[in-house]
Amino acid sequence: MLERLNQALDHLEACLDREVDMTEVARIAAVSEYHFRRLFSALAGMPLPVYVRRRRMTLAGAEVLAGDLTLLDIAVRYGYSSGEAFARAFRSVHGIGPGEARRTGAVLTAQPRMSFRVVVEGSTTMRYRIVEKESFRVLGKKAQVRLVHEGVNAAAAAHLESLERQAIVRMKELAGQEPDGILSAVVYLTDSREEGAEADYWIGVVTGPEVAAEELDALDVPAGTWAVFDNHGPYPSALQELWRDVFTQWFPSNPYTSRTGPELLRTQPVEVGAETDSQLWIPVERSSGNAVREHRDLPGLI
Repeated sequence: MLERLNQALDHLEACLDREVDMTEVARIAAVSEYHFRRLFSALAGMPLPVYVRRRRMTLAGAEVLAGDLTLLDIAVRYGYSSGEAFARAFRSVHGIGPGEARRTGAVLTAQPRMSFRVVVEGSTTMRYRIVEKESFRVLGKKAQVRLVHEGVNAAAAAHLESLERQAIVRMKELAGQEPDGILSAVVYLTDSREEGAEADYWIGVVTGPEVAAEELDALDVPAGTWAVFDNHGPYPSALQELWRDVFTQWFPSNPYTSRTGPELLRTQPVEVGAETDSQLWIPVERSSGNAVREHRDLPGLI
């Protein structure tokens, strides 16, 4: 699969001087556009649109300094309908406008061209199973938080601490489906998985789709396939490493892609650094097309 991802990046690179058809880029990678965007964000550490803009401005910056074309010609070449729009994009990457950069010969910022490869580290295996689950509902309390890649997420911890005892008791009364007990659910609001990206963060329980509780928020989840990962390790670093490894190692090595839906986590919060058992549920679907599987022994951020 990594070979096809790199072929998709080659195609994207060839389209930087025109509108990029992300559907075609994802087709070359043999995954859905949704999964390609999420996988790229996890692997690259930045959203796909940010990478495309940075690469365009890297190439445009070289042409600005060369001085062979007018600034408007360069803007049009890289898909901008006006000099003002081009200047804004240029400044967002280089910290200086194209006109000033040309006049002063400024030092610009370059975004290197990316390619992906697998690095095998450690000897830990990832334990997982595939579960087909009927539609269900998460009943609980929701807050909006920003992703934290390392250490405790203060906003998520504050949301947990803010729950009233009455709400917790009610949740426990309603619990009855797998994954059992109080858990968290994360619904990402963008394709980005970079530090600071926004997400809806739920604390709740899984119930049947018909169960209702007026005092609790409801998240309806359609039937689908889930990859379930069991984890044991220090809190919260082991969970954050598991989330990273699922997207950077497990997906590229297995015939599944991610799909729209909440990611569920059942864990027992403990003191930072203490060992705990956790279970992570990721919504997936079988890969379509002729994706190339790479069979490797790979080690097993919320």
